[in-house]
Amino acid sequence: MDKNFEFNKPWILQRADPYVYRHTDGKYYFTASVPAYDQIVLRCSDTLEGLKDAAEHEVWHKHESGPMSEHIWAPEIHYLFGKWYIYFAGGEKEDVWKIRPYVLECQGDDPMTDPWIEKGKMQRAATDEFSFEAFSLDATVFENKGKWYYIWAEKTGVGKQISNLYIAQMENGYTLCTDQVLLTTPDYDWERHGFWVNEGPSVIKRNGKIFMTYSASDTGVNYCMGMLTADEDSDLLDPLSWKKERYPVLASSAEHVVYGPGHNSFTVDEEGNDILVYHARTETEIEGNPLYNPNRHAMLMKFDWVDGRPDFNYDR
Repeated sequence: MDKNFEFNKPWILQRADPYVYRHTDGKYYFTASVPAYDQIVLRCSDTLEGLKDAAEHEVWHKHESGPMSEHIWAPEIHYLFGKWYIYFAGGEKEDVWKIRPYVLECQGDDPMTDPWIEKGKMQRAATDEFSFEAFSLDATVFENKGKWYYIWAEKTGVGKQISNLYIAQMENGYTLCTDQVLLTTPDYDWERHGFWVNEGPSVIKRNGKIFMTYSASDTGVNYCMGMLTADEDSDLLDPLSWKKERYPVLASSAEHVVYGPGHNSFTVDEEGNDILVYHARTETEIEGNPLYNPNRHAMLMKFDWVDGRPDFNYDR
């Protein structure tokens, strides 16, 4: 395609946690965390490359106080159960680290212009006493065999705590119908730099398999992507259905000036080529707290499949 960007270079500046969704009508939608962490924005384009210069519309703004009033993070836009939904995380001005997952629902067919309403915090199953009681964020959803699943990161433990990834089945766009199941915890050294972290899940299905990428370690140069794989015919709520990679599938590259790649999503271009959407930095020295440094940029990578598995290669 005639693109107005280079792969593995800054594409949309200062947009962390980038999410691209291509709807059934071919339109592309883009959302991401903005540096002020105070709003949710959407872009729309008929082409993937057109998102770069597309007008950005605020569809929701944070509250002045209480839930959803601070740290508005990692929005994703999805279409499921016949409606548009945005999943995001937010804290409270009175307790900025009281991060919980929330849901917006569009009240029309056009997510750019029709109103969005708050559905509140994501609702756990009636039998689940644990989910969303602690720091919870980075929710994504995917469909398999007619069922929708919700995957999110939640912290557990004492002290600095550990961020794990959990999965549950969905009853509707804002309610779970099964108890949480632990998918992965930071087992390896590359998942434990700064903080012990698994977060930012994203799913792609191909060749009878479900591949779930995720991000690990703190948000500096050690941030990287891991991956789990399950068979599409397996019980996705059984942790033994998922096989975890021993090493990261994408990490920083000084040669390509890409540092801390992660929090990805998947899409395709107009020709059907698979595209990894991710954020990364172009410098190793970060001024101030990495969380509040705005220089995480949305980037794109074209990737292929090797032996039935996604192969993330900067040189492709």
